[in-house]
Amino acid sequence: MIRILVQIARIIVGVTFVFSGFVKLVDPLGSAYKFEEYFSEGVLNLEFLIPYALIFSIALIIIELMLGIMLLIGWRPRFTSYSLLGISVVFLFLTWYSAYYDKVTDCGCFGDAITLSPWDTFYKNIVLTALVIFILTKNFEISSLFGPIAMRWVPFLSLMGAMYITYYVLIHLPLIDFRPYAVGKDLNVGMETFKEDGVPEVHDFSLESLEDDLTYELLAEEKVMLWISYDLDIADDNGFVTAKIVAENALKEGYRVYGVTASSDDLIEQTIRRFSLPFEFLFCDATTLKTMIRSNPGLIILNKGVVVDKSSWVDAMDTEL
Repeated sequence: MIRILVQIARIIVGVTFVFSGFVKLVDPLGSAYKFEEYFSEGVLNLEFLIPYALIFSIALIIIELMLGIMLLIGWRPRFTSYSLLGISVVFLFLTWYSAYYDKVTDCGCFGDAITLSPWDTFYKNIVLTALVIFILTKNFEISSLFGPIAMRWVPFLSLMGAMYITYYVLIHLPLIDFRPYAVGKDLNVGMETFKEDGVPEVHDFSLESLEDDLTYELLAEEKVMLWISYDLDIADDNGFVTAKIVAENALKEGYRVYGVTASSDDLIEQTIRRFSLPFEFLFCDATTLKTMIRSNPGLIILNKGVVVDKSSWVDAMDTEL
């Protein structure tokens, strides 16, 4: 009976860690932004760690994914069990801290795939930690799923695969987009669709010039090209070289082309002059822009508010107009 319970706990914990790791693996920048939130002055007050948020994100994601795989295949069960306990305790503290002090409304435990309230996340981690402790005390009941050769290669190939996916999505865009700005999503509908907490799926979204709010006007247009850069100061210069070429072609095809940023007027003017950009910039909240697209700069094309295409600047030259 105990052996059966251990196998059930092993599957629950292993699958949870693999799923949680995978949905963050396809979008590591999303987790990095969450780390920046945790490190901020108003939460853990560890602002000196903010520049290393992406490194923390990638490391934690790969560790989480690998531990789940290792548990499922039965690789070194004692080492895996202790490692799972260590990371579970860290998660337990962070989610308790978030819930008790109401600091971070969504811990990002399942990326953007599943959103849980702080307390629901904490209770979930209590259950997981209890299961991990049970597995740890009975780790001798865990047997290897494959033979010796496969048991050496499966973890290695899994690690190599995870590292390649991380590299790919950082250069391009997330393999799976769980956000309300994914291709095919209608932003008009998203602004009127409310989540359980009463907040619209698409919120804090605006396209404002110095004089006017063009949000609804542009969401009604058929051909709109937006170059998104939440912070022009840290945007990739090569991205704006590409943006200039792609924007000029789009203007010839009748597109309304704008840049969208949260940067200052002075920085906007400098960027336009430096790269001879053929479009003006509109303003939007930086967090919203980070949510819209992970590339800086990145390209989004709208047709009456529907996201018909989006790409990293690296792939923007292949965009069909």
